Amino acid sequence: MASKEPLQDGEWLDRMYNNRALVPAHEQHFARWRTASARAREHWECVLDIPYGDTPGQKLDVFPAPRSRAQTLVFIHGGYWRSLDKSDHSFVAPVFQDAGACVIVPNYDLCPAVTIPEITLQMVRALAWSWKNAPTYGGDPRNITVIGHSAGGHLASMMLCCDWQRADPDLPGDVVVKGMSISGLHDLEPVANTPFLRDSLRLTPQDALRASPAFLPAPSAATLYAIAGADESPEFLRQNTLIRDAWGPTVVEACEELPGLNHFSVLEALATPGHALHAMAFELLSR
Repeated sequence: MASKEPLQDGEWLDRMYNNRALVPAHEQHFARWRTASARAREHWECVLDIPYGDTPGQKLDVFPAPRSRAQTLVFIHGGYWRSLDKSDHSFVAPVFQDAGACVIVPNYDLCPAVTIPEITLQMVRALAWSWKNAPTYGGDPRNITVIGHSAGGHLASMMLCCDWQRADPDLPGDVVVKGMSISGLHDLEPVANTPFLRDSLRLTPQDALRASPAFLPAPSAATLYAIAGADESPEFLRQNTLIRDAWGPTVVEACEELPGLNHFSVLEALATPGHALHAMAFELLSR
């Protein structure tokens, strides 16, 4: 279990965690994501807006595998739990679908309408749906890999900590044992105290602690890859190494800072054939 960092002042926290301010070209990244995602939904087979829960945000998109019993990839989007949408991230799916995987992209309700612990439980439901329904779309429920970016990296890490049979007695205990956290947030205490996020996230000290993967027991028999762009803020680099320090190298087998990548371009690298991050994701899927 990791030790806590001393709290910094609000100006410093805003500077460390406001990625849109740190990357002035962020709107160009978002525009590319939207254009590529619209193209993906138009030209690749997909089934959209499947409910996995009762609220409007609890829907997911499936890009079916071209053959049965394929690896199943669940991709969880970021946006500080308060913005962005699965439709902005369809662009992640085609390169993995073309290689034979079933790709599932869930949405979730956003803060401040819900809390981060509630979003975490929504992702538990999305993964439970994926385990039960993956075979319908060519996926293998015994080979699920969860990958998330930023807030999605936090949620991917949390899925490795889930007590699945407590969540649903019909599930096995090992629904998810492989995950990748890209620019993930593993210690929510500084996030809870960051001024530009504070009012929308409404994180209590208790919720920040119980929803911080770095302060939860290391999952047994699980593998996590923790990746960040080397051009990210010092806090995001700390968040990346923190989960390895907390869970140890037996669980966090890869912990890397990829050169030349910022908080947004690192996600694009995931979907870029030939990039090291793309290769790492395929290696994890194939285990």
